[in-house]
Amino acid sequence: MTRTIVVSGGGTGIGRAVAARFAADGDRVVIIGRRADVLEKAAGELGGTALPADLSEPAEVERVRAVLADRFGSIDVLVNNAGGNVEWRGGRDGVAERWTGNFRANVLTAVLPTEAFRDLLNPSGRIVFITSIAALRGSGGTSYGPMKAALHPYAFDLAAALGPRGVTVNVVAPGFIEDTEFFGGALDDERRATLVAQTHTGRAGTPQDVAETVHWLASPGAGHVTAQIIQVNGGAERGR
Repeated sequence: MTRTIVVSGGGTGIGRAVAARFAADGDRVVIIGRRADVLEKAAGELGGTALPADLSEPAEVERVRAVLADRFGSIDVLVNNAGGNVEWRGGRDGVAERWTGNFRANVLTAVLPTEAFRDLLNPSGRIVFITSIAALRGSGGTSYGPMKAALHPYAFDLAAALGPRGVTVNVVAPGFIEDTEFFGGALDDERRATLVAQTHTGRAGTPQDVAETVHWLASPGAGHVTAQIIQVNGGAERGR
């Protein structure tokens, strides 16, 4: 049966890999993000639908909800992948800016669409939040990790609320994933080697690693898996 899959931040990196994995099954894939040109290109390559929007803005979320309801009627899987780390600015002057920016980029972009779309989910629907290893072990003093961590108890409460409808809610927390804009070309060889050395598998993760995990969580085989944090980091969270 063809399902309707909604992926935020679906134009590049992990989000695009997730969308591609579902598209390979013949599912209807809808990708959402702020950059219309990036989305349209990805949607054209995937055979999906692009809905440009800033999901930190309530009015934009409501507009997207109206489009989803009108065009598809209901959805089967919501993958909240949008996010990023607001650029670090030192000193006290930048504290409010960093924390507010990361709240908008990582919490609002997941919570607002989830609350707006939850009544569109079919029975046995799936919600997956993409957070980070930083939510579990810290993010070097930035506000990125705490903002991602805020989604964990939210997911647990949501799982309890939606469980009677047959809807599962889970979190996927990736570690170092190459070929994404999050890391981009910012890592030198030494830093990359350090991150790889923290894994037990001896390699960096790939967007496909995360996509396969999300795909499984959205499958009938994971129907009794809910309120869980699935780590995709090669064991790096456990350290060496």
